[in-house]
Amino acid sequence: MQVQEQTIKKTFPITGLSCASCAVSAESMLGATPGVLHVGVNFANSSATVEYQPTVVSPENLKSALQSIGYDLVTDDSEAAAEALEDLHQQNFRTLKRKAVWSIVFSIPLVIIGMFLMNIPYANYIMWALATPVVLIFGRQFFVNAWRQATHGNANMDTLVALSTSIAYIFSVFNTLNPEFWHSRGLHAHVYFEAAAVVITFILLGRLLEEKAKSNTSSAIKKLIGLQPKTVTVIRNEDETVEIPLSQVQVNDLILVKPGEKIPVDGKVISGSSYIDESMISGEPLPVLKEADAEVFAGTINQKGVIRFRATKVGGDTMLAQIIKLVQEAQGSKAPVQKLVDKIAGIFVPVVTGIALLTMIVWVILGGDNGFTQGLLAMVTVLVIACPCALGLATPTAIMVGVGKGAENGLLIKDAESLELAHKVDAIVLDKTGTITEGKPEVTDILWAVNNETAAVLYSMEQQSEHPLATAVVKYMDNVKPVTLEYFNSITGKGVEAKYNGKKYFVGSRAYIDAQKVTVPATLEEKSRQWLQNAATVIWFANQEQVLAVIAIADKIKTTSVAAVAKLQEMGVTVYMLTGDNEQTAAIVAAKTGITHFKAGVLPSDKAAFVKELQQQGHVVAMAGDGINDSHALAQADVSIAMGKGTDIAMDVARMTLISSDLLQVPKAIKLSRQTVKLIRQNLFWAFIYNLIGIPLAAGVLYPINGFQLDPMIAGAAMALSSVSVVSNSLRLKYAKL
Repeated sequence: MQVQEQTIKKTFPITGLSCASCAVSAESMLGATPGVLHVGVNFANSSATVEYQPTVVSPENLKSALQSIGYDLVTDDSEAAAEALEDLHQQNFRTLKRKAVWSIVFSIPLVIIGMFLMNIPYANYIMWALATPVVLIFGRQFFVNAWRQATHGNANMDTLVALSTSIAYIFSVFNTLNPEFWHSRGLHAHVYFEAAAVVITFILLGRLLEEKAKSNTSSAIKKLIGLQPKTVTVIRNEDETVEIPLSQVQVNDLILVKPGEKIPVDGKVISGSSYIDESMISGEPLPVLKEADAEVFAGTINQKGVIRFRATKVGGDTMLAQIIKLVQEAQGSKAPVQKLVDKIAGIFVPVVTGIALLTMIVWVILGGDNGFTQGLLAMVTVLVIACPCALGLATPTAIMVGVGKGAENGLLIKDAESLELAHKVDAIVLDKTGTITEGKPEVTDILWAVNNETAAVLYSMEQQSEHPLATAVVKYMDNVKPVTLEYFNSITGKGVEAKYNGKKYFVGSRAYIDAQKVTVPATLEEKSRQWLQNAATVIWFANQEQVLAVIAIADKIKTTSVAAVAKLQEMGVTVYMLTGDNEQTAAIVAAKTGITHFKAGVLPSDKAAFVKELQQQGHVVAMAGDGINDSHALAQADVSIAMGKGTDIAMDVARMTLISSDLLQVPKAIKLSRQTVKLIRQNLFWAFIYNLIGIPLAAGVLYPINGFQLDPMIAGAAMALSSVSVVSNSLRLKYAKL
């Protein structure tokens, strides 16, 4: 019987990817390495997920394979290596920015001379001096990458840029040094230094925009890991406490957690009681009471009590570690959005090169005495006019204006992919707490049985209470002056009792008040029932004889949520609500906001699974949330939106953040995406039309008919004009209404 060899599946960061076709090249190279069973390269976050046989291939072999084509694989997964990689990304961005800025500085006077001051003394030599650093220094990466691609039989945007700019530059240098070569043949020796430099400059600007959008991809995982404390207090020999690093904690260790500290690992409470803030796991705003035998989870925050618990899950087995892993997998599993320009470049490069060579050959054969010179000019004209400047600008300029427009309207858009993809959204999943609702409990009403002369007693009791709902009562009654209580006692999980002026008073749940055997006025009974039906939490205040007041506390629905849901539905987007809350509360919130599809009692992993289920049904899914518990679903969604007042982790995972936490911004984001994509399509259409008309004219298709041959100088001007038209069209978005 043959035993199947064990495989390893691991994600590695990649450096050096400059476009989507680079990701394809890297994926092909890794996939061809012996021992690799499956590989997926994600251009969006510059990573490769590789499943391989460790007995056949090692990470170092994979690294060597990628280095052979100009990329690199980071095999060291230590914390120091991660920081070094982040520093490298920042350094590369600064280098790219410096190149783009200096290219602009040199290109502006170059264009002015090339277009308007061609007749000044030594014009060609001045332009040569200005173009050389742009082409050979700032644009060096295009030639290096193009050569590496060519050695492996591939072509990408770098190939097209390198080919067109090098031909224009070399041809211009030749004409500058040997103008008599053309003059003796009755032709003028034109130079095209400005075309070569401007192409490099525009493409560098496009790359800069792209890098800026991808610069913060790893910060979300860092912050999730940051939820874990670095040290843990472990109890040894019954009473002795020892502080040890988190990595040394073992299952069954007895751990002590003081007020304000984070729970380091998952476990079960042995002794003590406290309220634990689990909002980062559950998303629900109310802290949860933890007593003996209750489960606690890593990353949650202990509030006021001291608890001892037994570790049940440590390291990668904790719930927080699982969330981190799920977020990483969801981010890595996204197929890179193949930029249309890069897809076209794979065909465009060989086609244009073929047309240019064919043009030269046809002119040599059929052009007569001047066939070679006219053919060479026609070939250069084809390469100059077919330069991918307009194609390269079509997307980034529209994205740049779209992102700026979003910022003006309170929408922080982190990358181009989400802005492009949002126009396809036909289903949106909304978290309830903090997204549809305010995310914090508030007193909505207080009803007194007779009068509120004992309000000061209620206020003073709630001031001393540790219960999280007491804070909402204190905030609501902040204009009441406290009194000095003769006696106060907190009964954990039930309520509080106190004595004032010789009388006993109680605040707590209905069960706690019923246990005091006090009279409940019918008006308060009826009102509490109404509040409960409206998803409110009811607190009771009583003395020894009767209930004095009932208090309704609820997480209010945001004032704009109803309008936002209606707007999304008008736009043809189906709205789903997911919540960890109970069925009754979820149903009431859904009914009030007009949402027909909702699920209650949902765990963080269930949210992501629901998003994936919708995607498998063919929907393009957006997810809006504000908590760490939403981070996996946000990473899984096609378009992820974080509410501005939510957690940092949600905002880092999400591709879009709403500064105001106003749900009405979500339909605005989708509308902005639709307008931006419309502009991109228009830009690409005009860029294609320009090439479809310009390339045949440059090749001399009209010469046999009317003797017209396009001058390379006019071709350069046409190329520049195409770029201007694309940028101008993109700027129209600034004045569009959302």
